[in-house]
Amino acid sequence: MILLQVNQLAKSFGGDIVLSNVSLEVKTRDRIGLVGRNGAGKSTLLKIIAGELSYDSGDISKPKDVSIGYMAQNTALDSEKTIWDEMMQVFAPLVRMEKQLRELELKMAEHYDEKVLSEYDELQQAYKIDGGFTYKADIRAVLNGLHFGDVDESTPISTLSGGQKTRLALAKKLLEKPDVLILDEPTNHLDIETLTWLEQWLGTYPGALVIVSHDRYFLDHTVNQVYELSRNRIERFPGNYSNYLAEKAKRYEQDVKAYEKQQKEVAKLEDFVQRNIARASTTKRAQSRRKQLEKMERIEKPLGDEKTAAFSFGVKRQSGKDVLRSDGLAVGYEADAPLHDGVDLDVKRGERIALVGPNGIGKTTLLKTLAGMKAPLAGEVVHGANVKIGYYDQEQQTLNPSQTVLSELWDEYPMTSERDIRTVLGNFLFSGDDVLKPVAALSGGEKARVALAKLMMLEANLLILDEPTNHLDLDSKEVLEAALADYPGTILFVSHDRYFINRIASKVLEMNREGLAAYLGDYDYFVRKKAEQAELARLEAAERAEARGGEAEAQPEGKEAFEAEKKAKNEERRRQRRIEELEAEIDEIEQAIEEKEKLLLKPEIYADHEKANELNSEIATIREKAEHLIEEWVTLQ
Repeated sequence: MILLQVNQLAKSFGGDIVLSNVSLEVKTRDRIGLVGRNGAGKSTLLKIIAGELSYDSGDISKPKDVSIGYMAQNTALDSEKTIWDEMMQVFAPLVRMEKQLRELELKMAEHYDEKVLSEYDELQQAYKIDGGFTYKADIRAVLNGLHFGDVDESTPISTLSGGQKTRLALAKKLLEKPDVLILDEPTNHLDIETLTWLEQWLGTYPGALVIVSHDRYFLDHTVNQVYELSRNRIERFPGNYSNYLAEKAKRYEQDVKAYEKQQKEVAKLEDFVQRNIARASTTKRAQSRRKQLEKMERIEKPLGDEKTAAFSFGVKRQSGKDVLRSDGLAVGYEADAPLHDGVDLDVKRGERIALVGPNGIGKTTLLKTLAGMKAPLAGEVVHGANVKIGYYDQEQQTLNPSQTVLSELWDEYPMTSERDIRTVLGNFLFSGDDVLKPVAALSGGEKARVALAKLMMLEANLLILDEPTNHLDLDSKEVLEAALADYPGTILFVSHDRYFINRIASKVLEMNREGLAAYLGDYDYFVRKKAEQAELARLEAAERAEARGGEAEAQPEGKEAFEAEKKAKNEERRRQRRIEELEAEIDEIEQAIEEKEKLLLKPEIYADHEKANELNSEIATIREKAEHLIEEWVTLQ
């Protein structure tokens, strides 16, 4: 079923054309990724589709009963309500239905009435179909998935941080479940664990999705078609993001060949006409060729990719083999409450290490401490021979907002000529008067490019990068990846961009509350290894439980690590067993509720006030029990 059609849409701001002849179609269960450079018009198109922005010409059509939900990038939920009350607003119709059902049950208990009985039956079916028995569990599942499991549901939203408010806005939009869900950069500020949960949740979404994202790994795992906005126009590609890249390259190659073939044919015909038009014996054939040329539908010369940044990272002097070491390092802001304690690292020349972990775990604090920008609470950091560090700050706090783009680099490198500084900035897409813009007026992506330009000129042999792909469009990310892939030095970086980690990392360090765990490989290897470890732990726990009749296995003394692992495996086994028990119990209870509700509709029960009241009381009790079990199931999941 077609849910939405956009036909020949055009939009201009002042004299600047943003969209021209844009057409797009959304069908049930479509998963559409909208890609294009920063400023290509992606957000403008989404706002027009959502009805938040007007357009100059074209047409947008959809059936009246199709609902559209739109979440703009960096939207924060502004509310004086508590977390739970705000989420419950989504299900206000179900709450009203619950109230109506209770009122009808009271009427049914007072006297027999066929009309009330029929109304109750219809309302009850609608309540069940609309998710009346599961909506509270859905709220808790989404809140847990977006890392609100440890936050009190009665917390006022006004007291939360900006990042939490943004995640709550996403939670509310996910719970609304419109027919067409439009998400503009939903992955901003989400850690890898939350991104993985969101991918899985969107995979089961019953409606259609339209997503703008610079997270290529996320697009690969969520979309089944890509629309590219480029030069004010749009083009559709089947498949996910990786398929889009391959198909785009293939189409360009085909277009170039078709264009070159036609150009040869045109040249041949023009040459024939020029040589034969004046000769009486060949004039007719020459005129025929001329008409052929006039009727020919000319193929436009294929345009390559739009201008993109072009840079590389070099080193002025190679470091020693031992680049960086930490011994018993404690990092944080309070000596009596460090974020991490006892961190031991040994970084060798040429390594490319990705540091991953949930938001708030202390990754940025560790990077700053290793870079010498923050003093350790305990332990020490030792830099190797000839090590020169280049640090990239995800917040670009090293940039002076009062400086111009040109001055920002020139003041740092005063011995470099203005011409050379302008050449560097040109490689980062700052040309002409762009270099005279104040840093404060730049977009996030532009600031990121200035910071990368400064980093490139430093020629450091150890790059410590904190979220270097934030704010960059897809093309700029690919250029950065290529530059880092050819970089001859050592790289230690934090990133939530899993595609980027796969391209750059040779080792992944996972940071959790217990410390650091190393995995020798890229992100996909890290995920596979974690899954293998979890499965192996599950199988070993099951085998031991079977061999010893479920009794706890005796532990060798002095092996604390083994004991901790054994405890974790046992807890996982108990969790899985409890989940299975809950699922079976919930199924039985739902079946019991259905049977009792059928009894309630029988005239002999309905007419007996005492029996009807007794049955209603039983149903209410069972429902309450079911709700508690579902809440426990959601928490365990």
